[in-house]
Parts: sequence; structure tokens; C-alpha cells
Amino acid sequence: MPETSAVESADQYATLPSGMTICFRDFGDKADPAMLLVAGLGEDLTFWTDSFVGSLVARGFRVVAIDNRDVGRSTFVTAPPPALWRQITARPRGDAYTLADMAQDAVGVLDHLGISRVHLVGRSMGGMIAQTIAATAPDRVLSLTSLYSTTGARKVGQPALSTLRLLAAPPARTRTEAVRAHLRLTRHIAGVGYPVDDAAEAALAARGWDRSAGDPAAGTARQIQAIQRSGDRTAQLSAITAPTLVIHGDRDLLVHPSGGVATVRAIRSAQHVVIPGMGHHLPEALVAPVTIRISQHANRVGEGRNHVRNS
Repeated sequence: MPETSAVESADQYATLPSGMTICFRDFGDKADPAMLLVAGLGEDLTFWTDSFVGSLVARGFRVVAIDNRDVGRSTFVTAPPPALWRQITARPRGDAYTLADMAQDAVGVLDHLGISRVHLVGRSMGGMIAQTIAATAPDRVLSLTSLYSTTGARKVGQPALSTLRLLAAPPARTRTEAVRAHLRLTRHIAGVGYPVDDAAEAALAARGWDRSAGDPAAGTARQIQAIQRSGDRTAQLSAITAPTLVIHGDRDLLVHPSGGVATVRAIRSAQHVVIPGMGHHLPEALVAPVTIRISQHANRVGEGRNHVRNS
């Protein structure tokens, strides 16, 4: 079976009862088991690279990738973004939305497509959203894969001070600035085991800037606020019954590996995979091993099987 496959899909849109319009792309054979990809903070759906999506499609999955609200071509909300001091002190505005709202957006796309049950894959903030779906809509979830994510507990999964300094820099206001900022952050958080492909990352950042339907900096600030307003979700995660795979690198400077450990402890019988040298990044060299693990995990689950684990 090929490790990657060229995949193409046009942007499509689901207008939800909440008023949100969520952009998505739908890849592969609609008769195959569905897998929903939920991207991280400030990332649009194209951050799931063609090789990553293609590898999952080649392994027999229908893959749906979404732009979360406030990124890409989905709705940018009208509420003002939180000031930097609010982000630093974790004091969200009263009109902040939550990860639960973003989870409802994702479920709304599944409703739009008529998909009743899905394999969930989320990374970083997307992992938090996927966890929330698995906890609050268990009947919709066949399996969960949480990539370099965390529980929201303040004592785990926190970024390194060096990373916080980069995140606190003035936001990019031009395409060129956005590419430079993305390269600077990616080089910092990518880990030590896998080199960064500067050309590929620059193209990714440029495409993300071009696809943005609103102010990327404001959107990212509101997404940070959603994470902060959602708080510690450890108790919520304990309700997850879907078979769960937690993947984390041991050199993650954005979400400390303790976030992955806490996620495993919170979700009963979750499987934990730690990748040596990996940071907060999915380089081309990890596409095959990561998608193989995701596919094997999802393939263990049969439609209609009881997902409740034994104690």
C-alpha cells in the first residue's frame, strides 16, 4: 500500500443553526469509514498536508478536514479579540466562546454530511476539541486520536517560557511577516529529531494567510481565549469511552509532554505513544509512522461495537 497519495478536494461549506459557516474538505470514497481531522491553534485545514491526508485515504478512510471558527474560510466572529494582558493572565472576555462551541461546529459538519459516527483525530487545540466531542457526544465517536494535546489543567502541558516569548511578539500584519513568524516558531517547537523543511513550511504559512477570511491575529487570540475559558477538562475527559490513542513528542516546547501524560491518565485505558525527538510538529518523516498508528487504532474499532471499556 502506498505511504502517500495525491488528494484533491474543493472547499465546501456547512451553514449551521448557530449561525456559523464552517468550511471543510471531503476526501476519499464516501463508502469508507469517516475520519474527521481537527487542526490546532491558528491552523487552517491545509495544515493537514496532502501527504498526511493522502496516507489516510490510501488506507481506506473517508477524510473530512475542517477550518475551525476564526480561521481559514470559516466564520470569523465579530466579538473583539482579548487584549494581550487577558491572554497572559488567562482572564477571557465575557463574550468568549468555548471549546464546547467549537466541538458543536465540528459535529454540525458531520450532521451536514449525514455522517453518524466518525473516527476523530485532533492535534493541539484540535485535540482538545476532539476530546470534547468524544466526551459530550459519545454516540458519534468510533475512536479518538489526540496528537500533542492536553487536558487544560494548569500544572501540565504548559508552553516553555522561550515559546511564550515568541507567542507574545507583535502579530504579523502582512503575508511576508506571517511566513517569517511561522518559520521562527516552527523551528523553535519542532523538536530535535526531525529537520524543518523551510520551503514547505513557508508555502504552508503563505497558503494559510491567503485563505484567511478575516484577521488571523484576532482569530487566534479568540481561539486562545476559548481554551482558557474552557479551563481544566480533566473530569470531563474521564467520561470518554471511545478507544483513545494519545501521541506526543518528548521534545514539545508548546504543549509540554506532561499534557499527554495527563490526557492518558484522564481517559480510561487510553494508549500512550511517545515519539523520541518529536516536538510540536508533524514533519514529512513522521507522516507514515503517525498515520499508520492512527489507521491501526481506527481499524481495531468495528461499527456498532461496544466502546465502553472494562475497569
